[in-house]
Amino acid sequence: MSREPKIERFNSNVKSKYEVYNAIFMTLPFDGISNTGVLLPLFHSICKAGYEDNKNPSEIIEYFFERYMRNASAKEREDLLFKFIQYIERQVVLFDAIEDASYRIVNNMDGRGTLRNIKEEAEATGKKEELIAYLNTFKIRPVLTAHPTQFYPGVVLGIINDLSEAIREDRLEDIKSLLAQLGKTPFFKKEKPTPYDEAVSLIWYLENVFYHSAGAIYDYLHKHLIQDEAFSNSLVDLGFWPGGDRDGNPFVTTEITLKVARKLRSTVLRNYYRELRQLRRRITFQGTGELLGSLEAALYKAIFVEGKPEIDQKHILAVLKEVRDVVRDKHQSLYLDHIDSLIHKVELFGLHFASLDIRQDSSIHKIVFEEIVAHAQIDGKAIFPKNYLNLSESDQIEFLNKVSGSLDPNDFDNEVVTKTLGSIYAMKTIQEENGEKGSNRYIISNSQSALHVMQAFTFLRLCDWDMPTADVSPLFETVPDLIAAPEVMEALYTNPTYSAHLKRRGMRQTIMLGFSDGTKDGGYLMANWSIFKAKEAMTAMSRKYGVTVIFFDGRGGPPARGGGKTYQFYASLGPKIEAQEIQLTVQGQTISSNFGTLDSCQYNLEQLLSSGVANEVFASANNDITDTDRATLEALAQKSYEAYTAFKQHDKFLPYLERMSTLKYYAKTNIGSRPSKRSQKSTLDFGDLRAIPFVGSWSQLKQNVPGFYGVGTALASFEEKGTLGEVKELYKNSSFFRTLLENSMMSLTKSFFGLTAYMADDKEFGAFWKILFDEYERSKRLMLEVSGLKELMENEQAGKASIQERERIVLPLLTIQQYALRTIQEMQKSGEQSDKLEVYEQMVTRSLFGNINASRNSA
Repeated sequence: MSREPKIERFNSNVKSKYEVYNAIFMTLPFDGISNTGVLLPLFHSICKAGYEDNKNPSEIIEYFFERYMRNASAKEREDLLFKFIQYIERQVVLFDAIEDASYRIVNNMDGRGTLRNIKEEAEATGKKEELIAYLNTFKIRPVLTAHPTQFYPGVVLGIINDLSEAIREDRLEDIKSLLAQLGKTPFFKKEKPTPYDEAVSLIWYLENVFYHSAGAIYDYLHKHLIQDEAFSNSLVDLGFWPGGDRDGNPFVTTEITLKVARKLRSTVLRNYYRELRQLRRRITFQGTGELLGSLEAALYKAIFVEGKPEIDQKHILAVLKEVRDVVRDKHQSLYLDHIDSLIHKVELFGLHFASLDIRQDSSIHKIVFEEIVAHAQIDGKAIFPKNYLNLSESDQIEFLNKVSGSLDPNDFDNEVVTKTLGSIYAMKTIQEENGEKGSNRYIISNSQSALHVMQAFTFLRLCDWDMPTADVSPLFETVPDLIAAPEVMEALYTNPTYSAHLKRRGMRQTIMLGFSDGTKDGGYLMANWSIFKAKEAMTAMSRKYGVTVIFFDGRGGPPARGGGKTYQFYASLGPKIEAQEIQLTVQGQTISSNFGTLDSCQYNLEQLLSSGVANEVFASANNDITDTDRATLEALAQKSYEAYTAFKQHDKFLPYLERMSTLKYYAKTNIGSRPSKRSQKSTLDFGDLRAIPFVGSWSQLKQNVPGFYGVGTALASFEEKGTLGEVKELYKNSSFFRTLLENSMMSLTKSFFGLTAYMADDKEFGAFWKILFDEYERSKRLMLEVSGLKELMENEQAGKASIQERERIVLPLLTIQQYALRTIQEMQKSGEQSDKLEVYEQMVTRSLFGNINASRNSA
């Protein structure tokens, strides 16, 4: 029997099941208004028909009230809208659960990009040995971040997990009970989470998903491909930011950093302990009992230790390998694969589970450095000369090469200084307790010069760490910083003190690149192209000095933040970009959607692994971009940049975001511990805007501007010259450009300008809205022309169907949100002072959650 097309598998296993279970959900009496479930489908129909008739959200809702709630009070109408919001939030959860339950059916777990696929391709092309050699050096590192793009509390995540399992097994009574539980479970948080709360939420994924999925991948490779006990490359490393990411988060303290690291260690030890207990039920042979029993006792004890445990990774592996030898030599290798599986997990996760990165902004380092220069003393003598800050950058760096000493955070009154230095001492403690991989990377946001890196490196050396076993990683974000990055790195590579450090660290340098802030700064096309060129230039620079550069991508979730189709992106980079490791941030609902279940996690980890293989082992000879195509792409990026810069400088840009979008409501959602702005100024400043609320606000408007703005104008410039054929050739030749356009088309697919079409008549913002809409129309028309597609995402029907179904579910929610925003704007214009203002502001805030989660990647 032939396998159904993916779109048919989606329709029968996701869409049809959702219709059935949603019908059950709508009849459950979980709220105080018994007819909510009856009225919501009617409201949905009226919304759909209303937008087709060019009605605005207020007209649609007033028509609904007039038709079905004519005699209801204003309070009853408002209550019903809040009930609709609650229902729709839960419909999104139901859809999530059904997609998760059907993941293995809809996605081909043995198809393109999976381990089985690359194994078979290597065997068929005679590249098996080349593949094994590459896997001996290649790694992937997904880094989990707590950026506030998802609000599901832990109890709701548990319900989603249980609901998915019940749906997978068609347990109708359990499904009904779980849907009822879902209806009665609060979704929103009354208080902001602490950084530790965020860490605990994400550690759930490590404990219940990544531990098993990454272990299964490592097992498969050893059993079916590598079959070599000496193979020691871990292949899958995990990274972690909650509790270590201090950039703009004043709530991260040294104590929290240590507490998170210890939570990571106790969690992985608990997993080892559980698996060892299961193993002892099978390994009951002579010569194994005492070894496994003593290890079990030691693991149990170590779970509850606050400081350094008595066992380490080396000891655990030694005992397990001794047991393995006994079973292999004396007991016919019975259950040997069970022992190997635990050994593999200990090799992957050690005592650290995931490496905790420390990150801080260079502007904070400047403040810290000024304090240290002014007040740092050793034996009563100043460490720095009084005129240090007046020296040239090169002279400052020259002094830093020779400075030495040991600073105590408690000697400073400035809290910023004590926290910054304290974080470095925390790294040292974590390494002592969890091993070096526990925390061995310090990231500098907003890096602009070699001095910024040398300042951070000096902090490490002045914290009683003469030869740091940690890396200093600059994060280049804006377009100008990306252009300057190769020069910055050459200054570091030729610096005698820093180059000596690199030699001790194996001549490897990690460089982080910020897609989200790059897009916010320079627009979608220019940001991605600038990062591509910066990677090429820094690869060449690093190779010149014998340094292996590791690129760490702050890719986020949506295309506007560098996300989208990661397999295609990494497989398309070509030979001029170093790709010994793939490292990227994974955040918010992208964690739950791409890595939230055992199936989805394993599938997407395998996709990342195979994208590196595709780029290096199976790459075609013409994977590089030709000079002609490069010139076309450069011209497109420049035109796009000019259009986006002009748009960003429009005098209505910030007022539009501030007054017509949900930007200011993000801070009220309590979905993240970090403030939504980098400063606490009362006026809105573009530089202070964080990428997440910036991108998210456009997404809530269903305009998704950061994912396409400027692309249409750039394509039109070629059309006007009659040279659009050059762009078509670029699209045909370059998988990198194809991936960019396909990700941008995803952003267009998630846009719906009919929602805000009423803004075209606004006296203040009408002309600005038309600029947005015209660019949307232009981008859509020309992207289809260049790609040869008849409709957006035509070549990814199942993905498009998922987006359309999610957009259909939240259409009433978006309508309520816009209705509430319009009501607030009218009240503010009239100067009306009323308790109703708070009600409608709460309505906007509550409506954010369902929209965020329905988007899966926010744009």
